[in-house]
This record gives sequence, structure tokens and C-alpha cells, in this order.
Amino acid sequence: MERDNSKSYFSRDNLRFNIHNLSYLPRWIIVLIDFTVLLLAFSFTSLIFDGTGLEYIVTKHSVVFVSLLFSVNIFFFWLFRTYAGIIRHSSYIDAVKLLFSQTAVLVFFLVFNFLFELYYHQKAFLNTAFFINIVLSFCGLFLYRVVVKQTFELYFIEKNDTKLIKTIIYGTDANAISIANALRFETPSRFKILGFVDRNNQNASKRMLDLPILVLRKRIPSLMRSIGAEALVIADKSLSKEEQLVIIDQCIEYNYKVFTIPSISDWEDQKEISQKVKNIQIEDLLEREPIVLDNISISKQLRGKTILITGAAGSIGSEIVRQVLNFEPQKVIILDQAETPLHHISLEVECIKGSTVIHSVIADIRDRVAVEKIFKLYRPEMVYHAAAYKHVPLMEENPSQAILTNVNGTKNLADLSCEYGVEKFVMISTDKAVNPSNVMGASKRIAEKYVQSLHLKCQENNKLYATKFITTRFGNVLGSNGSVVPLFTKQIAEGGPITITHPDIIRYFMTIPEACQLVLEAGSMGNGGEIYIFDMGKPVRIIDLARKMIKLAGYIPDRDIKIKIVGLRPGEKLYEELLNDTSKTLPTYHEKIMIAQEIQEEFFDLHANIDELIGIAAFFDNDDIVAKMKRIVPEFISMNSTFEILDK
Repeated sequence: MERDNSKSYFSRDNLRFNIHNLSYLPRWIIVLIDFTVLLLAFSFTSLIFDGTGLEYIVTKHSVVFVSLLFSVNIFFFWLFRTYAGIIRHSSYIDAVKLLFSQTAVLVFFLVFNFLFELYYHQKAFLNTAFFINIVLSFCGLFLYRVVVKQTFELYFIEKNDTKLIKTIIYGTDANAISIANALRFETPSRFKILGFVDRNNQNASKRMLDLPILVLRKRIPSLMRSIGAEALVIADKSLSKEEQLVIIDQCIEYNYKVFTIPSISDWEDQKEISQKVKNIQIEDLLEREPIVLDNISISKQLRGKTILITGAAGSIGSEIVRQVLNFEPQKVIILDQAETPLHHISLEVECIKGSTVIHSVIADIRDRVAVEKIFKLYRPEMVYHAAAYKHVPLMEENPSQAILTNVNGTKNLADLSCEYGVEKFVMISTDKAVNPSNVMGASKRIAEKYVQSLHLKCQENNKLYATKFITTRFGNVLGSNGSVVPLFTKQIAEGGPITITHPDIIRYFMTIPEACQLVLEAGSMGNGGEIYIFDMGKPVRIIDLARKMIKLAGYIPDRDIKIKIVGLRPGEKLYEELLNDTSKTLPTYHEKIMIAQEIQEEFFDLHANIDELIGIAAFFDNDDIVAKMKRIVPEFISMNSTFEILDK
């Protein structure tokens, strides 16, 4: 039994465990190892010079000298921190620290020997012997670190080459080297690095980290196939967004995995770097450059203010909450009628709110009395209105709900903003409000018309303290609740098929953070009455998006995962627009934000029509509701809908 226990104790698993914990040994043990190396170096130096007949130590006080030698070495070890982190993560920095400490010892004793000779008229030791002693000490200290490091890497890091992803790294700069080191020493290991790719082919005959620099003569998939690589890590910081997309598309086309990582900071350690290596996401395939915000202007708008955010539990509203908190408002009122999602965002923002006071309010914007109590209690200075019904097929079946929420709810908030002196009211609209072909889009267009006309009315009544009404209009948001990306992800996870309404359907996309950044920017620059439209980039064919998502998941489209065409849904267009046929745009100081010049209607006539529409909605007669909507929005032409008969 004792024999079995001893075998278990000295098993490979236990040995690996002990080696893994070497970097956490007490410092005094590491200093003791260094002390042993110094002792060996001193002994070798003494033996060498004894053999030549020369004396290393000239002074009779040899014990005092040896004690001083080791004490000074220990002092400079402490001063240069050579004992910190020497087992598992030794690097050239540790070599530099050793060089400095030993050089300091050499200089100290050369000065000491000079002063000793001046005072006692003889040297304490032979300078040449001491120099050789220091060289041997440095070599020994450095060599044992290298041996321990290499031993650990070669024999004790748990690796299973059959399970590792054979990977090449695109790039040869410091960023690429940092990533390669991080991935080689990662525990547990995920990647086996085969080499680096230099896109300029300038270092083809050289090696880095004892790995080849590969020549890129053809497209990257050809190179990967030739060396048996399975994945590519893009680490070249000099690549433009367009160049990255070309490489990613090539790899996806041939079912190679692609990983990206942000630029590496000098202070990041290897564990942090390896954790940031991530699979390419569908968001990374948008041909969009990063947005630069005017943070000073936004900060002036929000710092120290009371902010009301409606629809705060939704995908857009919750991101606005997160971004608004970065600008240190005094209070943020997060309002939604959905209890559980509101609870989730409330818990999340508790960790990031700082000194901001958060009030979570459950209310329905259709209930004017409830909303007015909120305005009366909190007196918001800024309103971001993101609450809305947005699903096209559902609103096509329930037009009364679209009117009561998207129109009447917006009207309640806008009227109360005027009444309670809100500085700015920012409404989140949609590209479906442009030349609407469905009830949802038309309801949002009516809401746009109302806040624009109300702005003019408020200006006439009180120019000095009038609420500034601003509308932001953008297209589909990747990852938002109900968007195609979560739907496709779910369908892929279930083995397919992916359902697409039409092979030629195209949409504009942007990410949730990007959309909300532009909302904050537009809100800060707006003077009231504007409809801001955002640069949505290039339109994306939904079928191409589906194919890329299938390939990113590691499957082959139409073989592993089928794509099924199910036909256009009621009210759905093949493409969306950002401007009406009669509209023009004006540029702003932000290249991604433009102002749509829409015809503004006279308030009283529009107000009477909207009041009538809300009254009709209360009777839930779909045809009457939609007919009235078409009179308010003449460009509303139903498509693929039962309401097409009303256009004849």
C-alpha cells in the first residue's frame, strides 16, 4: 500500500502540478538558488587561479571579503528584483536585470579595491579574477533560468498535439510576436503555431521565435493548405479594414478558422493577451471604420444632468443606458414595461454606475398619467426615447398596438417634455419610416412628423426655454432583439435550415454600440427639429450574411446547413431607404451623420389628424386605422399585405 502511495505521489500528474506551481515558490528559495550559483562561480574562479599560481584574494581578511561579496550580491538582487518571476515567465527583461545587478557588483568592488589599495597600500583581490568571477556568475544565473524555462516548456506544459489547432500568425511586428508568445505558453494550450506570414515577403529566409517566416506568393488559403494550417490569427496592426475583410472572406470561403485580437499594450501579460484572441464575429465583417465621437460635447450635454431613457430594457435602450453612464450624469431613470429585462439591466448597471443615481421604473408610455408622475417626480433634463413596437409582421396584424405605442406613447412623452421643460428630446426612429411599406414604418413616420411639428410649436411659444426635439433614423442593428443574426445563430445551432424571405433581399446593418454612439452624438449636436440619418455603410445581402454565418460556425452552406427561401412577409421590402423621394441631406461636422430635410407640417392640422387616428385605434378596426395612416402619410404604400387594397 505504501509503495502504491509513493508511486502516486511521484506520478507525472503530481510532478506536473508541482512544476506548474514553481513560479509561486517563496522568494527566499529563489534567492537561495541564486546564492548557490554565486558560490559555484566563486569556487570555479578560485580553482582556476589557484591552478595558475595566482591568488584571487590578496587580503588576509578573506572571510570578511567573501561575506561582503555575497552580501553585496544579495543587496543588488533585491535592488533590481532579479528574484521576481524567474521560473515560468523568464524573459530578456530578467537577463537585463541580472546584467545590471552583476555590473553593479563589479563596479562596487572595483571602487572598493581602489580605495582599499589607497588606504592599505595593497589590493584586496585580483581585479582580473574578480571580473572572471562576475562573468561566471552572470552566465550561471542566466543559464539556469533558461534551462528551467525550456525544461518547463518542453516537458511539463500539458500539450496534446492531436487536439491543438494548427495556426499561422499574419504579421511579423511586435504585436505578432507578443501574440505568438502568449499562445505558446497558454494553459491549457489551444494552438500550435506553425509560423508567421510577412505580407511584404521581406524576411522569407529568416525565423522568429524559432518559427519560419512564410512567403505569401498566392492567396492566404493556398499557403495554409500547403503547410497544413487550420486557422489564421490576424495580428498585423498595419492592415486596413478592407484588407482584413479580404483575408477573412478568403479564409471563410475555404472553411478555415480566423481569429482576431486587439492591438497589444506593453503592460499586458501573456494570459491577458491569449484571452483576447477570439473567433471572427459577424460584426467584424461589416465594412465600417471605427466611430470617433466628440466626447467633450456629449459630456457637456450629459454630465450632472437627470436623464430619462424609455425602452431601457431593450437592446438599443440598454446600450444607451451603458453609454450615458460613461458621461457621469447625476440621475438616470430607466423606464420599461418589461419587468424581467428591466431587472436584468438594473443589476448590470449597478456595477458600472459610479456616483450616478439609478431609478428603475416600470411603466407603459401609453399611460399618460403614469408617465406624468415620472416627469413630475424626477424632472428629467434629457429624454432618450427608444420604447417602440418594431416587429413588422406583428404590427401588420396589430395596427392598433402600433398606433397606441409608437404614436400615442411618443406623443405623451413629447407633450410632457414640453410641459416640464426638458432641454432635449431624442427619438429613436428607423429607416422603415422612409417611404413606408408597412404599418410599423408608417407609425414611426407619424411619430417623426409629430415631434418635428411640436418642436416648431414649442419654439413659437417659448423660444428661450423650448424643448429641442431631435430624431435619429438608422437601419437594422446586428444582435438586437428579433434581428436576423440571433435568429440565424439559433437556426444554425439547431442544425438548420436557415430561413430567408427572399434571395435578393438586402439590408443596412450597424452594431448596437455604434448606433447608440451616433444617437448620443446627434443628440449633442442637434438644435431641434432635425432628422439625423446615419451612414449605414454598404448594404448586405441577407443570403450572403447567412452563408458567412454558416461558415463561421464551421459548416458548409447548403450541405451541412440548408438555406430555405420562405417568401416575403407582410409589409416587407426587398430593400430599405434612409430618405424619402422628395428629401435632401445636409452634412454635419461628423462624417457619419447627416440631416434629412423633410417637409414639416403645420402642427394643428397634424395634431387633429393624429388625435383622430388614436381615437380610431381604440376601436381596433384595422382597415379604418390603416386608411387613416395612409392619409397622414401619403407615401405609405403597403407591400405584400392585405392592406394593399386600400391603395387602389
